[in-house]
Amino acid sequence: MAWGRKNSGGRREPMFGLAASLAELRLGPQDRVTVADDKPKNKTTKRKAAGPDNSAPRAGKPPAGRGGSKRKSKGAARGGVYRLFYWGAVLGLWAGIAVVGAVVWAGAHLPAIQSLEIPKRPPTIQITGLDGSVLATRGEMAGSNISLKDLPPYLPKAFIAIEDRRFYSHYGVDPLGIARAAVANVMHRGVSQGGSTLTQQLAKNLFLTQERTMLRKLQEVELALWLERKHSKTEILELYLNRVYFGSGAYGVEAAAQRYFGKSAKNVTLPEAAMLAGLVKSPSRLAPNRNPEGAEKRAQTVLTAMADAKFITEPQAQVAIGHPSYNVKAPGAGTVNYVADWIGEVLDDLVGQIDQNIVVETSIDPKLQAIAEASIIDELAAKSVKFNVSQGALVAMTPDGAVRAMVGGRNYADSQYNRAVTAKRQPGSAFKPFVFLTAIEAGMTPETIRQDAPLDVKGWKPENYTHEYFGAVTLTQALSMSLNTVAVRLGLEVGPRNVARTAYRLGISSKLDANASIALGTSEVSLTELVGAYAPFANGGRGVAPHVVNRIRTVEGNKVLYARPVDQLGQAIAPRHVAMMNTMMQETLVSGTARKAEIPGWSAAGKTGTSQDFRDAWFIGYTANLVTGVWLGNDDNSPTKKATGGGLPVEVWTRFMKTAHQGVAVAALPGAQAGGLLPNFAQANSQPTPAVNAPGSSGRPAPTRTSVRPEAASGLDGWLMDRLFGR
Repeated sequence: MAWGRKNSGGRREPMFGLAASLAELRLGPQDRVTVADDKPKNKTTKRKAAGPDNSAPRAGKPPAGRGGSKRKSKGAARGGVYRLFYWGAVLGLWAGIAVVGAVVWAGAHLPAIQSLEIPKRPPTIQITGLDGSVLATRGEMAGSNISLKDLPPYLPKAFIAIEDRRFYSHYGVDPLGIARAAVANVMHRGVSQGGSTLTQQLAKNLFLTQERTMLRKLQEVELALWLERKHSKTEILELYLNRVYFGSGAYGVEAAAQRYFGKSAKNVTLPEAAMLAGLVKSPSRLAPNRNPEGAEKRAQTVLTAMADAKFITEPQAQVAIGHPSYNVKAPGAGTVNYVADWIGEVLDDLVGQIDQNIVVETSIDPKLQAIAEASIIDELAAKSVKFNVSQGALVAMTPDGAVRAMVGGRNYADSQYNRAVTAKRQPGSAFKPFVFLTAIEAGMTPETIRQDAPLDVKGWKPENYTHEYFGAVTLTQALSMSLNTVAVRLGLEVGPRNVARTAYRLGISSKLDANASIALGTSEVSLTELVGAYAPFANGGRGVAPHVVNRIRTVEGNKVLYARPVDQLGQAIAPRHVAMMNTMMQETLVSGTARKAEIPGWSAAGKTGTSQDFRDAWFIGYTANLVTGVWLGNDDNSPTKKATGGGLPVEVWTRFMKTAHQGVAVAALPGAQAGGLLPNFAQANSQPTPAVNAPGSSGRPAPTRTSVRPEAASGLDGWLMDRLFGR
């Protein structure tokens, strides 16, 4: 009792349990003790104040009574519920604040809603051929916008069925779709479905990047709601169909239908519509020109979804699934892409920066391009292993330099390196016409005599291909038979620098080393510039610049941005000298190294070339209609198995030129058939030449074959080694 009295002055009753603790923290009015009334208010209070014998409770023991433990349990339960509710409300409030803050933060990183407009597509470059047909497309291929009412009804329904079946009932975001996708993803333990609506996909495609972040997702939702508020469902669906990506660089259903089926989206069949709708999920993986099986399986899923949505009947779906009708175009791996790449390189110089869709009208003839491609590919397929030749190139142009066909390699899909424009290789004897033209311009004629015999130039001993020598020969014989010693003698006689000047004047732009070996084509050139340099022989001597772009215009409005001007290069070769050169180079096809080359009914001329160790094989030949060059070799510059210019290149050239000249009116080479030219050749010679035959003879000596034991050639300037550089 003494303990109770000791504490009675400022008595504090011992309390137990969670309820007691909360009561100390928060006391209601009924729990307050006033100074004026120290008496307990009820029995409960009395029991708290004293034990069973009305004495103070003992320390360390709870107050005894019949309902003490029950009251304690109820108080604890009420306290637990209260605390759970309290902290739940606090956390909910903060979560709401966080969501609102995130939305505001995401919106702050968007442009102002009032400034948002449907952005323009990136510019598209459409490349057309001589007949107006589309050869290739560069940039993002976007078809013209197509109205929803112009499409077959099942096309937009296919997208709705597989991508957003509740499209017409939601407001940009579909909570049910999100919940359904979440359940499916949990069931499959991965991402098997997406909850994005068509409007969300459109918002992403128009305004956002493809990164997967929470910020981007929040922005997508906000923009979807804005699009739904600003545009009608029909407008949104139309925008979607004209902007969604379908793979292979195609944006919009019109571009996709043209890319994959070669037809307008207005004309696609039900199975084709299902295939297009199925591409949206994974356009790169399901592109029908790369994965036809995957695309068809996905199309079947779309058809089933359309039937489930009652967009088509079950029998229609079964017929389309059981008898699909697809006419899928092959992927863009054709050799015409080498032409498209070349155009891309020169486009900036012609029109500057492109900020609108344009059409590039080219000089390419699609029929000749197809023939050229087949000629290269088929020849390599048949003989590449036998001759260890892995690559080839072909360039065909008109005598005024307009490129009609270009093949930069055997397979664009495997290698985009353009061997017709970019690659530079030793032309071998295909360079000799510039040497002989320099000699002709110096006063010699096709009948001028020079000695074919061993030659020593400061230790360098060039040899003929056959290691045989013919003594006194005419220039015509020397060129047609590709005699190296005569070419070197002529080059030294007229001067290597003058030979280089002649080549530059005719169109060679690569650096030429003006030394004794230039006569054998040791300086590297490209196929395109070499063919262009032969063009003056076919057109009467006018200089040309090889070109492929005729005109550049805009798609809308047909505004002309560029039109090719008329060449102002003037006369590069005198007509008389052109006639002499054509007479000599015609003989190459009659009795020389290109005897296999022939075009029935046409007069043709040209020159073969084989570089050192058979690394390169060339033939450049021409008629009054086309100038065509062929190169065959290996990218790593490794030797072939004795592939010569008179072999594979001539075969490719003949196959191409025969087909290319079918139905074309025959025309003669400039001066080649002019009667009276030959008798005047000798008179035109300003230098004394040996008399070779009696009057009335053909004027051409019968070559005397002199067999000379071949000797190993030594270096010239430290880098010409071992042997001749080719014929």
